[in-house]
Amino acid sequence: MTLVSDIGLWNIARRDPDRVAVVDPDGRIVTYGELAARADRIGRDFQERGLVPGDTVAMLLPNGADLLAVEFATLQTGLYSVPLNWHLTAAEIGYILRDSGAKVFVADERFTVGAAAGPGVPAPVSVRELGGGGSGRPEPRTTGALMVYTSGTSGRPKGVRRPLTGADPDVVPQVSLWFFGLFGLRPFDGHVHLCCSPLYHTAVMNFAVISLQFGHPVVVMDRWEPEEMLRLIERHRVTHSHMVPTQFRRLLALPAAVRDRYDLSSMRVMIHGAAPCPHEVKRRMLEWWGPVVVEYYAASEGGGTLITAAEWLDRPGSVGRAWPGSRVRVLGEDGEDAPVGRPGTVYLQMGDATFEYLGDEEKTRQSWHGRMFTVGDIGYLDADGYLYLCDRKSDVIITGGVNVYPAEIENELATHPAVADVAVFGVPHDEWGEQIKAVVRPVPGVKTGPELTEELLAFLGGRLARFKLPRSVDYADELPRDPNGKLYKRLLRDPYWSGRERAI
Repeated sequence: MTLVSDIGLWNIARRDPDRVAVVDPDGRIVTYGELAARADRIGRDFQERGLVPGDTVAMLLPNGADLLAVEFATLQTGLYSVPLNWHLTAAEIGYILRDSGAKVFVADERFTVGAAAGPGVPAPVSVRELGGGGSGRPEPRTTGALMVYTSGTSGRPKGVRRPLTGADPDVVPQVSLWFFGLFGLRPFDGHVHLCCSPLYHTAVMNFAVISLQFGHPVVVMDRWEPEEMLRLIERHRVTHSHMVPTQFRRLLALPAAVRDRYDLSSMRVMIHGAAPCPHEVKRRMLEWWGPVVVEYYAASEGGGTLITAAEWLDRPGSVGRAWPGSRVRVLGEDGEDAPVGRPGTVYLQMGDATFEYLGDEEKTRQSWHGRMFTVGDIGYLDADGYLYLCDRKSDVIITGGVNVYPAEIENELATHPAVADVAVFGVPHDEWGEQIKAVVRPVPGVKTGPELTEELLAFLGGRLARFKLPRSVDYADELPRDPNGKLYKRLLRDPYWSGRERAI
């Protein structure tokens, strides 16, 4: 029987220091003893620099053991850690550094943007410069927290900050045991985690950290490539990972001979979320990988739903029912529960958990309804409590007074063999208010032009009502997505609305 005192980075390092903790992107093995000692040195360094519980450390680092060591250092010294997206510009990084009040800015030399983040921010230090004097653990020790900035798809990002608990860093929170238990993941059960997305994302960091706390080796990818992922699964007998639909599509685009080359039988659960998954993509992944594909819907702010492969096949498109201990409600404009099948604003609740958007009282206030919060998603519940998402509230198109959900159109267009990626949004129209536009990234080798547009609209015509059909289709070599698959639709839409005000 596994005791709570048996799990956790420092407990495992003390009992089994040579146990494999991290396989770095270059193949280097980092043991639990090495990772814990590195986290201790960095934690002492933070304290020697004058940081106290409640202060903030920002990290602009590539995937790897160094980033995880810094994260565990903050976790044991009561600090807020802010992992930064290394695709951001210097100005965007500077904004987050100032907004978060970061006292220390840990940056890798390869991200030169870090040194140019502007005035009023701490000078970047490299991981190699962090190594406090003395030996042993930092003192005092108290549990810190991750403070991830929202993606900024609809404006300036805000940090999601929760109160510090004052808990002992050697005690793994019960919520971690509960959360991994949803996916059948338990301590010391032979699992191996593959980290195949950037660790600056909330879910990716949480899955890597909790895996290490559970004694699960973490195999880390720096740059995700579909065939390399398959190779690593076979090489390290990976059992679980966390993915997004964009990665599914790239895996499915591999030639059948390549896909069949690798032994994936070790996989026990492939967890996906973070972005809507087109139905056809999900079906094909289930046909290939089998029932190990499990989907969840959640937010950095907390709460969520889960659906197994079998449930999804019975209810295609659903993101599942509320987790145990969580609540999901869909509310209408009047603040009351929407009838079954009628779209409204999705609200979540996870126990007594609370949070604030750092420095934005108004956004915090607007997000809460009693004990429940919303991130602005629109969806509906069926009679059995299964949630179906329609779209983000900010993305809904109002044309002729009728609400149109772009995600529905995108899911249909994504199944056309000529479409590699697609975004649908509303552009100004004097009579209708908004008109529907699609931007398509075609599959390589496909010729774009009026003939393809006609083909795509005819394809949609047999699947959607006429009022949902795009009135124009543009083509692009790439769509503005982050590495986790989230689409920055405002970058496509905003130029059309320059100087004009949308209805929502």
